[in-house]
Amino acid sequence: MKHLFCILLITLTFFSCMPQNTIRLFNGDNLDNWHIDVPAMDSIPEAINPFIVRNGMLVSLGNPQGHLITDKDYQDFRLNIEYRFAGEPGNCGVLVFASTPRALYKMFPKSIEVQMMHENAGDFWCIVEDIAVDNMEERRGPRKDWGITEGKERRIKNLTDDSENPIGEWNQMKIECLKNEIKVWVNGDLVNHGYNATAYRGQIALQAEGAEVEFRKVELSPITELSN
Repeated sequence: MKHLFCILLITLTFFSCMPQNTIRLFNGDNLDNWHIDVPAMDSIPEAINPFIVRNGMLVSLGNPQGHLITDKDYQDFRLNIEYRFAGEPGNCGVLVFASTPRALYKMFPKSIEVQMMHENAGDFWCIVEDIAVDNMEERRGPRKDWGITEGKERRIKNLTDDSENPIGEWNQMKIECLKNEIKVWVNGDLVNHGYNATAYRGQIALQAEGAEVEFRKVELSPITELSN
């Protein structure tokens, strides 16, 4: 009886430590509540779906390129993601405030991208939406080149490029979006903080952008204030 009581106490303690109202966007079993947008699948019969579930992980195979997009819109949330490049380093990203599909280069949905590219995790990319940061010209380039469409300077560099773990190891990315403000942490380091975004809600998307990436956690929690 004492043994059973200890097990019950441990179980209750574990669940009491979990954030309230957390949504497992990836449930570990399938891609329910997501849909894909992969342009190559429109016209190439042999094109595969680059998003699969393997060994309890969501895997972006990288090619053909496209996006895995939540069916629902979200606002005022914290997104906790654990990911790794299991093989070769490469490119990927998570998009917040996503809306109009294929708005840029007939591929990328209108959104703000939080970069996951190896050695650049935490950069912002403006995709037909915009956002501001401190030291804007230093981190985005000359003002005359700024823009949100093809051919414009859409990249806003992060605050640190040394927060990622070595290839093959898991990284933790935390993204907080509150109203039109976004903060990003990688492995506990604050790597970007943007404000005055031109959107405040939308879908969330993961990319297939040339490299295989594994995700073992994609969880969302509602928030009412940003973390320090």
